[in-house]
Amino acid sequence: MKQAKQYSYNPPVARLRRRKKQQMKTNKNIRNAGFTLVEIMIVVAIIGLLAAIAIPNFVKARATSQANACINNLRQIDAAANQFALEKGKTTGSAITLTTDLTPYIKLNSANLIPPCPAGGTYTEAAVGTAPTCSLGTTVDPQHVLP
Repeated sequence: MKQAKQYSYNPPVARLRRRKKQQMKTNKNIRNAGFTLVEIMIVVAIIGLLAAIAIPNFVKARATSQANACINNLRQIDAAANQFALEKGKTTGSAITLTTDLTPYIKLNSANLIPPCPAGGTYTEAAVGTAPTCSLGTTVDPQHVLP
């Protein structure tokens, strides 16, 4: 014979939940949402440190690019002087006027002038066969002279 399984039925006990008293929000809870003065000061200090590192590098890169542009302008002026001397039959040591003689042989800027030194110097070309010079020359670092 088979034995019948006996099942016991235990109904679940109802859990009583206690209701929490709802409290009104106070100013104390609102203050926790902002930043403290120390946190803001740390952020400002980090930004200041990054600026102290970046600004000198930016100034040096700017000076280097101005010197490179000036040297390239000096090369163009020298090439234009050599071409002018070749076409006009000038010999080494012949005087050259920078603005009038070389204007047809060099690429002019938007104002139809020979490009100036980006750092504010002025160019001089005294004679055929001599290298043109910038008025800043060796007074700045890096130097504005042809190698």
